[in-house]
Amino acid sequence: MDILFENVSHIYQKNTPFEFRALKDVSFQIPTGSFAAIIGHTGSGKSTLIQHFNGLLIPSSGRIQMDDFQLKAGEKVKDIMYLRKRVGVVFQYPEHQLFEETIDKDIKFGPQNFGLSQDTIDARLPEVLKSVGLSEGLLSRSPFDLSGGQMRRVAIAGVLMMDPDLLVLDEPTAGLDPRGQKDIMDMFAQVHKEKQRTTILVTHSMEDALKYADYVFIMDHGKLVMEGNPVELFQKEQALHGVGLDVPEVIKFLNEFKSAFGYSIPFHGQSIQELAKDMARIVKGGIKDE
Repeated sequence: MDILFENVSHIYQKNTPFEFRALKDVSFQIPTGSFAAIIGHTGSGKSTLIQHFNGLLIPSSGRIQMDDFQLKAGEKVKDIMYLRKRVGVVFQYPEHQLFEETIDKDIKFGPQNFGLSQDTIDARLPEVLKSVGLSEGLLSRSPFDLSGGQMRRVAIAGVLMMDPDLLVLDEPTAGLDPRGQKDIMDMFAQVHKEKQRTTILVTHSMEDALKYADYVFIMDHGKLVMEGNPVELFQKEQALHGVGLDVPEVIKFLNEFKSAFGYSIPFHGQSIQELAKDMARIVKGGIKDE
């Protein structure tokens, strides 16, 4: 799904004493098949921004084009359900939205509510369960008998069952331990790779943005202030500090190594452990800087 924002602003409680301008003339493009990250401190406008992707909020000014669907200030929204079928949103703590007595019923609730045929639902279910790492043997169990991480996978499965063209991830690892965070993000990365589905990650984690995203947008006080390739963008230490963000640890690690030894190592998603091995070979004279 191609996404275009043109001078989008959003004002809460307009023309009241409590008027608040949460988005300010935001413009950007996200091509189909991208894995983009949106970063910013609390109050930067991230949450307001992502609520425009599925029409929960409508621009106060400007317009949004998502393939053949348009949201424009002052215009009545037509067929919003069509848009919501195509945009899947995984909110923070999605497991809090579980409510059915069995996992099977919970996963199928969304597609049934949107009118998908039973044949389509049954055909999609095995693939979705595989994607989120759940076995069919769990379907008859209550979702509330599962661990927190498994409950989150059930909630995510319900979103994936709609086979959305755009997947929006709002802090999807919130509340998980480090292993759970890595497992969930690796799962989303694999789903993205398999489907080439446009994916937008909203996160506070500079490390996740660096590792998984191919393009990054940085918000500050309702404005889009920086955008670009994550490896290049995260080298701009002073600019990041100016909007309350820090350089990812792995970038600091590489910069400090270059300062100490005069060698640079290109970053392409390696872990610190993998980089340490490269650095050990450099120190021993096994690799020359080019």
